[in-house]
Amino acid sequence: MSKYTDYQFKPFLQDAIAKLGFTEPTPIQKEMIPLVLKGKSAIGQAHTGTGKTHSFLLPIVERIVEEKQEVQAVITSPTRELAQQIFDALNQLVEGTEISTKLFIGGTDKQRTIDRLKTQPQIVVGTPGRIKDLVKENALLVHTAPILVVDEADLAFDMGFIEDIDGFASHMPEKLEMFVFSATIPEKLKPFLKKYMDSPIHIHMNDKRPVAEGIDFVLVPVRSKARNTRLLEVIKGINPFLAVIFCNTRKNAESVASFLAEQGIRAGQIHGDLSPRDRKKMMKQVRDLEFQYIVATDLAARGIDIQGISHVINYEIPEDLEFFIHRVGRTARAGSKGTAITLFQPEDEDAVVRIEKMGIPFVQKDIKNGEWSDLKDRHQRASRKGERKEDEIDAKAKALVRKPKKVKPGYKRNMKWEMEKVKKRERRIKARRNNN
Repeated sequence: MSKYTDYQFKPFLQDAIAKLGFTEPTPIQKEMIPLVLKGKSAIGQAHTGTGKTHSFLLPIVERIVEEKQEVQAVITSPTRELAQQIFDALNQLVEGTEISTKLFIGGTDKQRTIDRLKTQPQIVVGTPGRIKDLVKENALLVHTAPILVVDEADLAFDMGFIEDIDGFASHMPEKLEMFVFSATIPEKLKPFLKKYMDSPIHIHMNDKRPVAEGIDFVLVPVRSKARNTRLLEVIKGINPFLAVIFCNTRKNAESVASFLAEQGIRAGQIHGDLSPRDRKKMMKQVRDLEFQYIVATDLAARGIDIQGISHVINYEIPEDLEFFIHRVGRTARAGSKGTAITLFQPEDEDAVVRIEKMGIPFVQKDIKNGEWSDLKDRHQRASRKGERKEDEIDAKAKALVRKPKKVKPGYKRNMKWEMEKVKKRERRIKARRNNN
């Protein structure tokens, strides 16, 4: 299918698609929409910003039988913000129809929610814990719903929500159609998938460079300076519409935010330890453009969609390199341009190389007094350094392995073996010295 009109959706869906300005399905949509329409369970591996939300929302809405006032589809997402975004996108599609939708997330009055469930919604969107609680109370009746969507499954697993999903999925029909969306499929997630999915179709989008389009990737060496000092220099060298500074821990995020405040830079904070009320307040302030900078942990990389981010600054490289992709994917959305700046030290070299193998084209730059300058390619320096080391090892091997006074047949081959043994030993010695 090359156009949305090829799917022959119901007229109200065609109108909604036109209103949203969609013309051509994205690659993940081309793969997933036909599968959801046919009810064939599938796993969709795709990165953020690929259009996966509409790859399940469009066919689900198409399949809803408006005359049946019962739950027909359950969509779960690990964070309130993501669930809210899915719900908002869903309501754009069903506007003006009789299709009923409900959002169930934590931080809301559970008893009031139960009281409002005398009439069951046709499409349920929510966080795993709240849906499980409502099912347990016999308030939400999911036994009629043949469709279950698990969005951001790897994040749900990391946050400990798979048991909650299992808790309500077990109340759903035996022949359950399950559609799982995830950037990665951790090994520990597979038993859960196997329990509910019988030979699912696995769609793995071949997007080696999932976020490189429209993003400039800049490496800035920290060198002997304090990381905070380097961050401040970077901030003075950019004028972002909105910049997100990513840290690996809540403690570091709070420390960076405090440091910036001392420098007269007011920055918002988003991390997992914020209360629901504080997080809601912070998101409102962000959307009202009260901050030019936000200091965040990886919760914001996966769990929150913030519009208008022009810059991403990696204060630290994430331990799980997959999160690097999610972080930088916050900028250059919807065809706009963006810049991703990463602070690094020599000990980060291995991580940087692995990120490059993921398709990220780094350019190394320096910043001084607000002025940017290009630095020499680190690969060239490393290559020359490596060549020098190899020359030294060759010279030592030649000095230690000499031609015998009395030569025998095959002596050249034996000399070559001896030289290789010496070289291997010397490389191991140098490697141990470097590690120490």
